[in-house]
Amino acid sequence: MNKFVSVGKILNFHGIQGEAKVGFSKNQQDFFLSLDKVFIKADNDYRPLKIVRSRINKTFAIVKFEGINSINELLPLKGGLLFVSEDTIRENLEEDEFLIDELVGLDVVDGNNKKLGFIIGVSNNGATDLLSVKTNSKRVSLVPFVKAIVTNVSLKEKKVTINNLEGLLE
Repeated sequence: MNKFVSVGKILNFHGIQGEAKVGFSKNQQDFFLSLDKVFIKADNDYRPLKIVRSRINKTFAIVKFEGINSINELLPLKGGLLFVSEDTIRENLEEDEFLIDELVGLDVVDGNNKKLGFIIGVSNNGATDLLSVKTNSKRVSLVPFVKAIVTNVSLKEKKVTINNLEGLLE
């Protein structure tokens, strides 16, 4: 079964020709503009929407979908989340990029392979991604996902190695 990942949301209409204002994740405009097809979830099914054209306007995208030519045709889709297949996301990941759900649950170890805790979530503070790590002492600490601190991610070994700076986790 194909897994889908949300990449945007239809915020509203733009003009009268059926164009949509679409919100998308910060810093993902190049990826979003590269898409030629998305899916919208309707009645527990994913319906494909072919993208005819898209462009960025301030902090959102203006998207024209095939077969939607008026406000009335677009309005039922307003508020709908847009998805792509997980495979589409994976094809566009850089070598050091990961899907959030791949990191959640991984053990966090230090340079000596000592288990320090495990990842319970990933968030972003606007400047960088943050790993939420539940430590062995049951505290939750936020670890910046930067190369100086996160030295290795091994999905195969199900662990993330960090440079455990003093005060980082405790």
